Amino acid sequence: MFRTTRVSTVLAVLTALLLTACGKEGSPPVKGPVPERLPHYAVAENFQLPDSPTWTRARKRGYLVVGVKEDQPYLGERDPATGTYSGFDIEVAKMTAASLGFDPSTIRFRTIASANRETALQNGQIDYYVGTYTINDNRKKLVGFAGPYYLAGQSLLVRADDKDIHGPHDLDGKRVCSAAGSTPYQRIKTDYPKAVLVAYDTYSVCVDNLLTYQVDAVTTDDAILIGYAAKAPGELKVVGRPFSQEPYGIGVPHGDNALRLAIDDALEARERNGDWKKAYEATLGLSGVPAPTPPPIDRYQAGT
Repeated sequence: MFRTTRVSTVLAVLTALLLTACGKEGSPPVKGPVPERLPHYAVAENFQLPDSPTWTRARKRGYLVVGVKEDQPYLGERDPATGTYSGFDIEVAKMTAASLGFDPSTIRFRTIASANRETALQNGQIDYYVGTYTINDNRKKLVGFAGPYYLAGQSLLVRADDKDIHGPHDLDGKRVCSAAGSTPYQRIKTDYPKAVLVAYDTYSVCVDNLLTYQVDAVTTDDAILIGYAAKAPGELKVVGRPFSQEPYGIGVPHGDNALRLAIDDALEARERNGDWKKAYEATLGLSGVPAPTPPPIDRYQAGT
């Protein structure tokens, strides 16, 4: 009974933290980006990119449509009360938009699940995607990638009182949750086939299931898991060392190399002028992990 009551209480608190950006008087303090402390990004004047059909359509409509996540603490979260998105990925989307000549305040963010990212880019539902999107060769056949702008690594999130799971080799027979269509899901399926995989569209559902003892671990990139652990440090912890390298890129429509290279330029410029570090410190850095050195931009040749 005590365990059930405790878990129910923690789950309610975590859900509240994930779903709202402002707490009522007497509620636990909200951990997350403070709007007043977020950087402001200078908008490029008279910017032109006529060789990009995506940019041209966005300029005609007057705003960019950017695909993001909405349930990743410090990375990409949406406040259902206001519809406001916040997090490091959101700031990366804003700074690149500013470099492309768009005021960040005009961006229309659209939540896209991991399994639907390529389709959303191919169908023109979004202009580009910023949401813990790992660059790999298979995806390059379907979409283009600018970046990377951050290097993460797959890890494991477990309950704070768990003493059995210390790394991926401890997953035999354990129920492990990840997002459908994600790189971490595929890696566990391939490399650790004795784990019992459970998949949902969002990691927040996985975390809910972890807190209610329906799964034994949640696996995805350490950047995502660190955010969840920081939301409920007494109940969740990240264990072991990262067991992969996940270079996060900005997804663009396949073949729009002008847009891809322009975003590469934008990322490099924002890293040099300090905007990247300021964005990190105001968002993901609130989890207590200091800003790393950004990975080098990969200006790969089209078709490779």
